[in-house]
Amino acid sequence: MFIDGKKLNSIAMKLGSIEALYSIYCTHPSVVTDTRKLQQGDLYFALKGPNFNGNSFAIAAIEAGAAYAIVDEPIADSDSYQDRIILVQDVLTTLQQLAKYHRQQFDIPFIAITGSNGKTTTKELVYTVLASHFKTYTTQGNLNNHIGVPLTLLSIPKNAEIAVIEMGANHQKEIASYCTYTLPTHGMITNCGKAHLEGFGGVEGVKKGKGELYDFLRDHNGTVFMMADYDYLQTMSQGINDIVLYGQFNGLIQGEAIDTDGMLKVKINKGIDLDTIHTNLVGNYNLPNVLAAVTIGQYFKVPNEKIKTAIENYIPTNSRSQLVKWQNNEVILDAYNANPSSMKLAVENFAKLNKANKVVCIGGMRELGVDTLMEHQMLIDQLKQNNWSEVLLVGTEFKDCNHNYPYFDSVQAAKAWFDSKQFSGHTILIKGSRGIQMEQLIGP
Repeated sequence: MFIDGKKLNSIAMKLGSIEALYSIYCTHPSVVTDTRKLQQGDLYFALKGPNFNGNSFAIAAIEAGAAYAIVDEPIADSDSYQDRIILVQDVLTTLQQLAKYHRQQFDIPFIAITGSNGKTTTKELVYTVLASHFKTYTTQGNLNNHIGVPLTLLSIPKNAEIAVIEMGANHQKEIASYCTYTLPTHGMITNCGKAHLEGFGGVEGVKKGKGELYDFLRDHNGTVFMMADYDYLQTMSQGINDIVLYGQFNGLIQGEAIDTDGMLKVKINKGIDLDTIHTNLVGNYNLPNVLAAVTIGQYFKVPNEKIKTAIENYIPTNSRSQLVKWQNNEVILDAYNANPSSMKLAVENFAKLNKANKVVCIGGMRELGVDTLMEHQMLIDQLKQNNWSEVLLVGTEFKDCNHNYPYFDSVQAAKAWFDSKQFSGHTILIKGSRGIQMEQLIGP
């Protein structure tokens, strides 16, 4: 894996295997890929991308205090630091292989979570429940891609008792690749919906791509936690021996959402003795996420009261199902991500709320490919079925749709219109894909 370089010292020259690099990692267990986040003693991995080359910052990383810089290009002017620069064939591959080697040092449950909608909220709820009783470590924020997953693995300390790893994907074979170094023992697909259709090639492609987690667990005798009400998950999971079911109508754990005009309340009807769970989540569409956390908590024998308290104390952040007070208005801020499946549920939930003066602010949905126009027109047709105080559409994805709603190409342009309305006493839904940045409507 490692290649020689003119200016590598004896330490680097001896790095003929990942085990040798791991011995360095054990001494310096903090890994960074961004020099702006670097701290004294970190290992700097010089990743490359379409618009950047981390090798260019190797010397700066060393000067800023990195213990070593792992690079895949010879570094000019490195004479003074040759004993701290390690030249490898490919930095990303090395990062992933190091993560796998670290993962192999553990004999604990590794729970992988993927899906089209709700995977981050589910991951946070599951982590919150398990962390109430075990030393649990999980994906921070949204570090769920080919870089974030290995970084998450490398951040897990040796005293961990359970790990919860989120896996995002926008094309087939991606989840399969994460499984090769995450080696999950347990897993969950929250759902398969209309997300990243451009990369997956349609809904069936989504199922195939997300189903790669099931494929790994099937081949390695893993355990699956599954929403029993989704027939397609039943089909996808055939051949897996250990399946723990939950749902509204089926499964070991069963529960329902209690109608409210605010936060989601969940009544558990079967499988565990819990009083009604009062969450800080907006939207009945979060019911499966809560049931998943309850199910996994019970599976790992977390005491019932700890499960309930953990879920009730969880407060969503980062524009995910948040209820925000803003200038005498209530705002449902769900602007971290959007796709046709999640958007449909959000609008349906908002329509059911017994609130006056409802305003809908919708941002475009990205990565839909040839389905972009059709899906946005279907969303508009859904909006037309209800009487709203105002509807605002933002993003070029709506440009060719048939509608009479206020429309702007960008959130910056829309904000002037939004501010001019001087909303007061309204309930406002703000939702859109991350790239639209709809949260700016109520920002500074």
